[in-house]
Amino acid sequence: MQANAPLTMQGQKIPSIVLDILRRLIRNGCQAFIVGGALRDSLLGCQAKDWDVATDATPEMVDDLFRDITRFDLKHGTVTLVTRGRHFEVTTFRGTRGYGASIEEDLAHRDFTLNAIAYDVTHKRIMDPFGGKQDMKKRVIRAVLNPLDRFNEDPLRMMRAIRFSLELGYSIDPETLAAINSMAQVIDRVATERIRDELLRILLVSKPSAGFNLMRKTGLLKMILPELLEGYRKRQNYYHKYTIYRHTMETVDSIERDPILRLSALFHDVAKPRVRRKVKGRWRFLGHADASAELAREIMIRLRFSNEEITRITRQVSNHMFGYRKELSDRAVRRFIRRVGVDNIDGLMRLRRADDLAHGWGRGFEKDIEDFRNRINAQIKKSYPFTLSHLAVNGHDVMNTLGLQPGPKVGKTLNQLLELVIEKPAYNQKDKLIEILKELEG
Repeated sequence: MQANAPLTMQGQKIPSIVLDILRRLIRNGCQAFIVGGALRDSLLGCQAKDWDVATDATPEMVDDLFRDITRFDLKHGTVTLVTRGRHFEVTTFRGTRGYGASIEEDLAHRDFTLNAIAYDVTHKRIMDPFGGKQDMKKRVIRAVLNPLDRFNEDPLRMMRAIRFSLELGYSIDPETLAAINSMAQVIDRVATERIRDELLRILLVSKPSAGFNLMRKTGLLKMILPELLEGYRKRQNYYHKYTIYRHTMETVDSIERDPILRLSALFHDVAKPRVRRKVKGRWRFLGHADASAELAREIMIRLRFSNEEITRITRQVSNHMFGYRKELSDRAVRRFIRRVGVDNIDGLMRLRRADDLAHGWGRGFEKDIEDFRNRINAQIKKSYPFTLSHLAVNGHDVMNTLGLQPGPKVGKTLNQLLELVIEKPAYNQKDKLIEILKELEG
């Protein structure tokens, strides 16, 4: 490739670092092509983001050729080069027996036709041996050659087919969809972390319910999140227009596209089928919020979410059934803030709004939620104490006053004081709290 090689691809400017990677490989006798998301996005008329290179150079050769660039090796013959804060993947051609001999063989082992396209910068040509551009025009996701073979190579591709169809608004080719139906059970061969990450990507599309319904129909959901299916076709009471499963999907669709919010919505009623009881002819779900939080914890541990994510989401789920009627006292509002935590208020309000909207009976409740949020903000602005750090006394004060040694009783006493000042904020003065501590001692 000449130094004055074209700087654009389908109207997209090719980053200089990508050109440098290609040139270095080609000058050293290697084949090198642009593949992947950047080329697909360019053909779709979108801004290219992820620039990937396919080459016949082995990972060891790539390592040797790019010693001056920060890099790390991934599985499947990929070396990621890190420069200027961006990542660029250089992957050795794939083939039937590991590494392939040509770009054509590499493209034959890619997942879908819209991803099985390469750009030859040297000859300024697009290589599209499997009709990816035509499938884009038809707006269809189709596996390359035999879908059973492609999914057997990497079963996660079944979830990726669904995610691509949602992101692009495409249908899934009937033969490809039939292969997902017949192979759904092999998804358990995929590392849990990869399934979790793909699940999150599906959750973050504009309408996740379409993806979950496809996973349900193909059998993937039964393998990944069987707990959600327990609510399928399970009717609720007259407060809900929809079944448990349908209500969950409506809630997920209604809430903002944020990972924590979407996961909270997905799990907020997950244990409802397990606590569902008919009392005097009406379905009741007593304790379902706490039960759902506990089941959500089990699911998220299984899917290897972080402890921080599990804590945040289970707190949202366990508290989502809060009351917000106008008759609540200011003290009740302060107790609510204390229980939930100031940092979790916004997410919980959004979850409850989406939950109530998904009851299916209209939007008249929203003003009441907004009024409740305003009351919460008013209490917070008054700088009332909601955490132990806001108390006018600390652990040393408690130990000195009561003659205690460090231990659980100090924390228990501080929490008693916090509950007291939440009821009566004027008591949050050091002298007053010391006086109360002395009364406790007596």
